[in-house]
Amino acid sequence: MEKQPGLRLGPLERLQSFKLGGMEKQKSFKFGSMEKQKSFLERKLKESPGKRGDTTLHLAARAGNPVHVQRIISDCSGAQLKEFISKQNQDGETALYVASEKGHVEVVSEILKVSDVQSAAIKASNSFDAFHVAAKQGHLGVLKELLQTFPSLAMTTSSSNATALDSAATQGHVDIVNLLLETDASLAKIARNNGKTVLHSAARMGHVEVVRSLLIKDPGIGLRTDKKGQTAFHMAVKGNNVGIVLELLKPDSSIVNVEDNKGNTPLHIATRKGRLEIVQTLISIEGIQINALNRAGETALSIAEKSGLEEIAATLKDAGAVAFIEQDNHISPAKQLKQTVSDIKHDVQSQLKQTRQTDIRVQNIKKRLRKLHSGGLNNAINSNTVVAVLIATVAFAAIFTVPGQFVQEPAPAGLTLGQANIANNAAFIIFLVFDSLALFISLAVVVAQTSLIVVEQKAKKLMVFIVNKLMWLACLFISISFISLTYIVVGRKDWWLAWCTMAIGASIMLTTIGSMCYCIVVHRMEEKSLRSISRGSGSRSRSWSLSMPSDSELLNTEYKKMYAL
Repeated sequence: MEKQPGLRLGPLERLQSFKLGGMEKQKSFKFGSMEKQKSFLERKLKESPGKRGDTTLHLAARAGNPVHVQRIISDCSGAQLKEFISKQNQDGETALYVASEKGHVEVVSEILKVSDVQSAAIKASNSFDAFHVAAKQGHLGVLKELLQTFPSLAMTTSSSNATALDSAATQGHVDIVNLLLETDASLAKIARNNGKTVLHSAARMGHVEVVRSLLIKDPGIGLRTDKKGQTAFHMAVKGNNVGIVLELLKPDSSIVNVEDNKGNTPLHIATRKGRLEIVQTLISIEGIQINALNRAGETALSIAEKSGLEEIAATLKDAGAVAFIEQDNHISPAKQLKQTVSDIKHDVQSQLKQTRQTDIRVQNIKKRLRKLHSGGLNNAINSNTVVAVLIATVAFAAIFTVPGQFVQEPAPAGLTLGQANIANNAAFIIFLVFDSLALFISLAVVVAQTSLIVVEQKAKKLMVFIVNKLMWLACLFISISFISLTYIVVGRKDWWLAWCTMAIGASIMLTTIGSMCYCIVVHRMEEKSLRSISRGSGSRSRSWSLSMPSDSELLNTEYKKMYAL
């Protein structure tokens, strides 16, 4: 009876421990499942794109969360990070583009720390890069970060050849315009594909402060014309802003009579657009030709009367304008001279533009060819090092694996322990001499290649030339070593086999080295001839019509597809 409570207690304890163990296992299983589910969701969130193909970095950049961006970047490294930074969504936008468009300066700063200029200049589907879209949106802080890291981004253009300065000027962001002009004033001279400059855009949109900043930097830009022959002044009179018209007149008031390709002066255009205030401002300017005719034989007054613009017509009549002028068939000498000068100026500008474009294209080709040439030299240096190590290894191993092996214990009379059994053979002596030469020449090449760092292209070319000749000698000496051993291996009765081996080796090696020498001589003669031609062409007088070399001529003259050093 005393044992019964103890017997009952045992099964109860076991049942309780079983329940507790089951609960713990169930709890750990649930916890493990939650952890796996959490890690799966995190991985899925990182790998799966958003609705627009956004990565997690895009989403963090769009949200303006620099801490999240920094954590995402720290989780990647090397090539994976570079690919992640350059990843574009369905609109072609990178994370840097998204952050720049939204104006998140801190996020832009974090991404720039791990970016290069190529990834920063990636364009979206709208042909804008991060710098361009930041300028368009007016994010001054973002632009400063981008300029501080990659100043060359200021020169990037869209598909219409519009710069970031052009976009900022069109939107009227004067602070950004001033920043970009301080960075590089030549940006104002870059025209879009239609020939319009940044001043055309600012004048047409009516941004007075932007126009003033541009004219302060370059007063002569007001005379630039687009493909229609229109200046920024022609653009200004299409609008309603009198202040811009007066601002553009300050550098040179004669711009008021400039004609476009159809002979229209700014007064013709303002009248056709029905801009009464602009017309009143123009006719008040001293020296304006109020009765100027366009190519259609129209005056400003005749345009106003045809268009039913009574107020403008009355204003022009009060200023002395007439609707019709009889045209003489005879062209006055002054106008003919003006037309001739204009045609010559146009031809000269066209030639200069074509020359500049050709020169830029040639320089880009030369840059690519220099890069290929440098890559070829680097490959030659690396190949020489590998071959030198290989020859040194073979030459070193050959001395310990000679035919006939070495003297073992006990040593015969007149021989020492470890001495080669064929040490007194003339063929072995020849082998030893040339094998040693091949070994030490190869080692010298390895030491030189691993110790010297050559940056300058000409010095690198000279180094490859010297190393190549040493490798020729090493290959020749290792070949002689091999042939000399064949006389021992085949025996005296079969020396004809050794003679055949020597004939084959000599013909192949001498033919190869002879061909290389021939290539070197031909290459040197061509270089000398090209230098003579270059000096001769340099001494000739230069004219406006510069003859630039074509792409094929450049490839055939300055660089060859293959040559020997």
